[in-house]
Amino acid sequence: MSSLISSVAWVRRGVAAQHPTKYVLDDQELERVSALARIELEDARKELEKAHKAAQAMGKGAEGDEADDADDDESAWVDEDEDNDAMDEDVPMDQDEPEKPSEPKAPKGDDLEQYNLDDYDNDDAMPGMGPFSNIKGLTYYRNNDEDPYITLKEDDEAQEREELEILPTDNLLVVAKTEDEISQLEVYVYDESEENLYVHHDLMLPSFPLCLEWLDFPPISSPAARPPPDGGAPAQFGNFIAVGTLDPEIEIWSLDVVEAMYPDMVLGRPDKTAAHVPTPLGTGKKKRKKTKARPASTAHHVDAVLGLSWNRTHRNLLASASADRTVKLWDLSRDPTINGEGGEGQGALRSFDVHKDKVQAVQWNQADPTVLLTGSYDRTVRTFDSRAPDAGVGAVVGADVEALRWDPWETHAFYVSLENGLVLNFDARALPSDLSSPSPARFTLAAHDGAVSALDINPHVRGIIATGGTDKTVKVWNVTEDQDLGKRQVSLVTSRDLGVGKVFSTVWSPDDPLTLAAAGSKAKLQIWDIGANANARKVLGPKVAEAGRVLKEKQSGGVISVATDDEDSSGDEDGDEGEE
Repeated sequence: MSSLISSVAWVRRGVAAQHPTKYVLDDQELERVSALARIELEDARKELEKAHKAAQAMGKGAEGDEADDADDDESAWVDEDEDNDAMDEDVPMDQDEPEKPSEPKAPKGDDLEQYNLDDYDNDDAMPGMGPFSNIKGLTYYRNNDEDPYITLKEDDEAQEREELEILPTDNLLVVAKTEDEISQLEVYVYDESEENLYVHHDLMLPSFPLCLEWLDFPPISSPAARPPPDGGAPAQFGNFIAVGTLDPEIEIWSLDVVEAMYPDMVLGRPDKTAAHVPTPLGTGKKKRKKTKARPASTAHHVDAVLGLSWNRTHRNLLASASADRTVKLWDLSRDPTINGEGGEGQGALRSFDVHKDKVQAVQWNQADPTVLLTGSYDRTVRTFDSRAPDAGVGAVVGADVEALRWDPWETHAFYVSLENGLVLNFDARALPSDLSSPSPARFTLAAHDGAVSALDINPHVRGIIATGGTDKTVKVWNVTEDQDLGKRQVSLVTSRDLGVGKVFSTVWSPDDPLTLAAAGSKAKLQIWDIGANANARKVLGPKVAEAGRVLKEKQSGGVISVATDDEDSSGDEDGDEGEE
């Protein structure tokens, strides 16, 4: 399997814990894992300890092998010495006969002879070897902090704590990455002021990741939702990422915990035949899973999870879209391990069957937080109130849906990107409930030569859209309204090949007005500041100023990636395309 990044999610500044904690594998954690995975406690203990030991052994590598070799060599030397001693004992006495002493010696067999006690008093004076003989050579430290032999461990811990520190001015980016058949979440730190991007830590995944969604609600099964040891109320906000994979389950991980071995919550029904613990990254023991079709269920998905959306108003709600043709609604405040039938937990809060094929994307309407927008491979989009799904409306779009977004600047408007390279804009109020009725788009944008696999709407400046396609380009569009004619005009602002391959994810920054992240088939993450482009500054500058934001000068030419020894993170513009 080739390397790729399938999804990217931003975390706004000031949300992440300044000092992330390390994963603790104690009895309480084992009980939590066994309950979530529906397995026996002893099985959970064995699986987690096995994974933990494998993760620890990863860092040893050749050093561990060399240590083993050294032990073997040491034992070999000891054996050789013993053999030499034996050989010395076999030497005939007449070949090494000692000379006769001039004075009579003690009788043979006197064990004290070797110490020469008769001449003990005549020995030359030697320096005192008492317990305090070297007292002058000892160094005295006023406290342990000044003694390097005592504080080495504390120094290492302090250095590690400093390396893991996340400043309030830092953004986090989470990428769903698969490389050499190993799937993981990579958590990056982006310092906008220093134009610096680096990997902070990673989290192992048991299956190929397809989609990500950030949320701040602590799931009920998360350790973060427990009351603190010193008393008080549990945390009401956190820093979590929900992951949809080729497996039917949804995993929710805390981004404030490093070296975690198990997610904070699992939504769905884990496989009961084995502990649901991923193989540690880099062990080389990951195997392909052989899965068989599961019967349809209203309580959980039975196929891959393709899309996720968190409700920012009702923070405990998470919506998911699946290849099993359903959309499900999950309540993160309900314990998934209790009150279930057959040990399956409570399951989904609601299940919606509004499509006839795989559901590719789902999103909540932020202005109307009970309304969902969905898109499917049945070439339709649907929007409905989650309280009354049968009263929804929709449209036929003519191609498989790749991505969709509500317009944050227009309550009832949304965009849909398609496999045929088009981007459509609809007004939900004008859509029919009967899909056989015509449902023309307000305007159509021929965006890419190939599928438009990525789409996002700028949350800071009205009318700015970013698209990414399988033609390996990322494009930024400007949508304006002609007040006199009452029409919308769409123009291309800038286009660029960022070197990420086929673009699978393009997401605007939650903090900077013209900064976006892109990733794709080359498993490479790039940060692009559109404001570094001259044409973008000319066209979008007035809009940015009108929104009360300021464009900053960049030294990197606008593109920032993880720096390596053999490549420069900056590059020249590939050139802007003309307006359409």
